[in-house]
Amino acid sequence: MWEFLESIAGQIGLATLVDIGLTAVVIYWVFSLIRGTRAVRLVIGVSVILVIYAVAQATGLRLFTQLLQAGAVVGLFALVVVFQPELRRGLERLGRVGSFAWLLSPSDQRAAERVAGAVARAATRLAAARSGALVVIERETGLEEIAETGVMIHGDLTADLLEALFAPRAALHDGAVIVRGETIVAAGALLPLAETTLQAERYGTRHRAALGITEQTDAVVVVVSEETGQASLVERARIRRNLDEAQLNRALTALLRPERRGDAIRDRLGRPRATAAELRRAALGDLGRAARESGADESRDDAPGAAAGAGG
Repeated sequence: MWEFLESIAGQIGLATLVDIGLTAVVIYWVFSLIRGTRAVRLVIGVSVILVIYAVAQATGLRLFTQLLQAGAVVGLFALVVVFQPELRRGLERLGRVGSFAWLLSPSDQRAAERVAGAVARAATRLAAARSGALVVIERETGLEEIAETGVMIHGDLTADLLEALFAPRAALHDGAVIVRGETIVAAGALLPLAETTLQAERYGTRHRAALGITEQTDAVVVVVSEETGQASLVERARIRRNLDEAQLNRALTALLRPERRGDAIRDRLGRPRATAAELRRAALGDLGRAARESGADESRDDAPGAAAGAGG
């Protein structure tokens, strides 16, 4: 027994451990990429077919095995088409690897807090007035193509300007506002509708547009429903509803704050500084509790023309 274990241990080298580690990381990354989308059910379906193929091959069902093998050739191309949104999202995320946002100065963190405060304040006021709104905050993925579908503004981001843009009779009320840094880049922009989110059909057009842009990019979107008077936050195709100003401000600050990897500086109380990932988890945890408390009001929450900015 010991000789067998020693022989196995002798065959395990550094390259083997690296190989296993990389494989585990890739599998985890794939599952995190498709989590919350219709691709989960498709993966389950493909897994069932693979199990049936293995059983057919083990039991000697040669005709059925050949049929499955012939179908696999066509299925390979079909999977590329079916999983096209997930593949696009995965390649886009790979392009963000190696970000140096954590090297940014503290002034950039204060800018993120100012952006979060202005957007949260405007969204809360608009929700109280039941004025619909759709604010897209750019992060690492550029949104210039989306911005060009609207009216270029390049104005300073303030809560008053956001409220004016989404006033009920405003010309740009129906589109989305694109925010880059502390600047409102464009208003009245067109957004793609959700493609893969399972619950997309349960939401109004404005919310579907928010889900759609966050499926394809790393943008953060704040949506205000004119039907329910609720402010919602959408990030990575996940939506949290019925947020007050404090919750929205805290969540946006956590999501927009630059990464501070490897930060060993302790704050004045002598405790470790919270990382951006920890702040994000804490903020979204609060949002999840708020969403559960808000109930299951998932009716069509936008007027038919309210999201003309949701093209597609």
